[in-house]
Amino acid sequence: MSQYYESNQSSKNVTPEHDISMKGRKLLDISGVKQVESFDNEEFLLETVMGYLAVRGQNLQMKNLDVDKGIVSIKGKVFEITYLDENGGEKAKGFFGKLFK
Repeated sequence: MSQYYESNQSSKNVTPEHDISMKGRKLLDISGVKQVESFDNEEFLLETVMGYLAVRGQNLQMKNLDVDKGIVSIKGKVFEITYLDENGGEKAKGFFGKLFK
């Protein structure tokens, strides 16, 4: 998968792979992660190749982080998985504005 991710990263017409896999609502594997913006035990904010992704839950912990491959694994009880921007390229400014009111 890392070979696919790296080879597509240099191509302008092909979007790198982005997948989400959940096991029993307790383990979440996410590929195509560009950056971990913030995280705590209730929320993770990730920048992915498909836009900003918020994962909300209870007792969330980062189980695995592989920056080179763009993979993040999160364990804990997952309540919600939400993409924050509809256009996939826009910065999620509205989310931060609502969060810090």
